[in-house]
Amino acid sequence: MIETKSKLQSKVDQGKMGSYRWVVCALLFFATTINYLDRQIIGLLKPALEVQFNWTESDYSSIVMAFAASYAVGLLLFGRLIDTIGTKLGYSISIVLWSLAAMFHAAARSTLGFGIARAALGLGEAGNFPAAIKTVAEWFPKKERAFATGIFNSGANIGAVVAPILVPWMLGVYGWEMAFIATGAVGFVWLAFWWILYEIPSRQKRLQRAEYDYIHSDSDASTPDEVSDTTPVKWSKLLTVRQTWAFIAGKFLTDPIWWFFLFWLPSYFSSVFKLDLSKPSLHLAVVYTATTVGSIGGGYLSSYFINKGWPVFKARKTAMLIIALCVVPIMGAQFTTDLWTVVGLISLAAAAHQAWSANIFTTASDMFPKRAVSSVVGIGGMAGSLGGVLFPLFIGLVLDHYKALDRLAGGYNVIFIVCGSAYLLAWLIMHFITPRMKPVKL
Repeated sequence: MIETKSKLQSKVDQGKMGSYRWVVCALLFFATTINYLDRQIIGLLKPALEVQFNWTESDYSSIVMAFAASYAVGLLLFGRLIDTIGTKLGYSISIVLWSLAAMFHAAARSTLGFGIARAALGLGEAGNFPAAIKTVAEWFPKKERAFATGIFNSGANIGAVVAPILVPWMLGVYGWEMAFIATGAVGFVWLAFWWILYEIPSRQKRLQRAEYDYIHSDSDASTPDEVSDTTPVKWSKLLTVRQTWAFIAGKFLTDPIWWFFLFWLPSYFSSVFKLDLSKPSLHLAVVYTATTVGSIGGGYLSSYFINKGWPVFKARKTAMLIIALCVVPIMGAQFTTDLWTVVGLISLAAAAHQAWSANIFTTASDMFPKRAVSSVVGIGGMAGSLGGVLFPLFIGLVLDHYKALDRLAGGYNVIFIVCGSAYLLAWLIMHFITPRMKPVKL
């Protein structure tokens, strides 16, 4: 009876507390949706652009690598910048840069031109995740961070769902140039809402005191918002910490897999299963819809373990092991020619990646103080992007080789084997580096 009253009182208290932190989460969600909408367009337009500009698979790989290399540098720079100037201004600079770069694609008339545009896009888009993860650390207690990260990270999937429907329609009606211009312009609409609605908790006048106290209810810091100590931590210091290297390893091995799903799946379905990408694709929509479920579900899974009384790090690590195992079945794609079976296997793997992403990002805010979170996310993200530079090179060589043999599907099967094993390898290395994932004292 006493326990029931306690639970009822807790619900009443939460009702009085307010929920402005979820407004902030919604802003992050829409920013990430726009980020991935702008990022994915070139993959959907690839069949049309490679005909118009005579691209080989290696040409397209070079364009993807230009994005990945620039994104890697941008993550490192924006991670440091956002820890220095704060999330509000840092996020604003990021979205202005990437929106202008997205629109600039419409002016490209050569492989080099697209490479320059993609490099500019990568530089700007790199600010999204360092800013978003730091924002979550500022606005959510640890027990809600993975769930909040899963929700905003699902914006990547919504963007990927919307793009296969919107972009082919725009291509057919207005041409490929307008597809880049229109989607790039959306970022400026988001910027207006961000500038009006966002501020850190200690400066946010719309935030109730009860919600402020709840946000910092499980904080280890003596000054929850770290207003008294906002000095960014030097990269050289962070690189001496084992937890940084665990995050680096996890991102390096798994980020490139998602880039493959993002940039090559449209081409895979077009070339192997002869899908017409000039029309809205139900198959791609199913894959990317599944990733939304994975992102939110993966964030909920570790939060569920924490609410059951598990230690934070045990909950994260267990959830990530379960998720890594869910990617393995994609290796079975080589044993079937049924399109919907392949869609199911890829959907499971792509959903698992987003579940993994929700948790690995949250480990950074679990292990590091808020003043270092963006820098750590930037360093780890840079490692993931470097993997994203190397993996497209491998993909291009494999696909060109198998295309010359008139066995393109065999090339994709080799890549699926790599995808299926990457997450378990990443989990094992992370566990070896940081068996207990203790919080870092800086």
